[in-house]
Amino acid sequence: IVDRDGTSLSREITQNLGGMQMVDLKYTPNSFSEARHLMQKGEIYGYFLIPENFKADLLAGRKPVITFYTNMTYFVPASMLFKTFKATAVYAKAGIVMEVAQSAGVDAESLSSMMMPVNIAARPIGNPQLNYGIYIANSFVPCLLQLMIFLMTAFSIGQELKYGTSRRLMQMADGSIFKALAGKLLPQTVIWWVIVFFMTAWLYRYSHYPMHGSWGWMLLSEFMFVPACQGFALFVVCVLPNLRLSLSVCALIGILSFSIAAFSFPVPSMYPAMGIFSYIVPIRYNFLIYIDQALNGIDVAYSRMWFVAYIIFMLLPFTLLWRLKRDMNNPVYVP
Repeated sequence: IVDRDGTSLSREITQNLGGMQMVDLKYTPNSFSEARHLMQKGEIYGYFLIPENFKADLLAGRKPVITFYTNMTYFVPASMLFKTFKATAVYAKAGIVMEVAQSAGVDAESLSSMMMPVNIAARPIGNPQLNYGIYIANSFVPCLLQLMIFLMTAFSIGQELKYGTSRRLMQMADGSIFKALAGKLLPQTVIWWVIVFFMTAWLYRYSHYPMHGSWGWMLLSEFMFVPACQGFALFVVCVLPNLRLSLSVCALIGILSFSIAAFSFPVPSMYPAMGIFSYIVPIRYNFLIYIDQALNGIDVAYSRMWFVAYIIFMLLPFTLLWRLKRDMNNPVYVP
């Protein structure tokens, strides 16, 4: 905070600001330039500037201006800081108005109804503590898991095609593409299931993140999420039976999922041409089930379509397995 007034009023504002939950006052620079330099170096997210002669101008009716700056490069903390700064400025203004009115003879009860004719009760549903970890962990961790499953699945099949070992794999599987894929992917599936079990336990049992529904339905969602991701990656390999291309496409879609899965920006507010892509990645349905079951705790019947989407992703590669079988029996190296 930059207090260029130094009066009892500015010190009271500083004390109120420091008591806010979202603010940690670290520095008290003496000038605007010092505060700006601290923000440019990334040491602070923002600063609150009280001008010179603030109290004198206020009492004289000259309408002094309180200014606050936030570094929106760090969007989430800066947004929370902006909200706190604005609330502090509003409270300071209201407190001063009340003092002036009381000195003019207005009783406290009448003044209270004049200042706030409507009482507001804000209840952040789903994340009442405004805990950033609840938002980030329950969305980004499964999305990172999806990316890893995509890459591992595409690499496992793609390397067989690249190095020409797919023909021997098909011979070991008696010419059955189903046996060949089961031998390659089922051990990985078991490993991913162990990982998602511990991920779910970490989120909802040990970190005590909100779980207003059934822990079992969330665990089932994560278990179905794994083969859904494998099915999507396998479909990409069927379309592009090349290690480099399939890995590139899986990596691209996996990275873009952090944006198009609509964790922080709702699909209806996206451009329709972009919003449609949110429904082609499994993580979107994982996130929707999390919203329904963990945060809202509604009946699982309302999430049935998202579970059906998992099944569709699992069945998706079966439409092109004949093509993958042909390529695995006759692998062609493409650099």
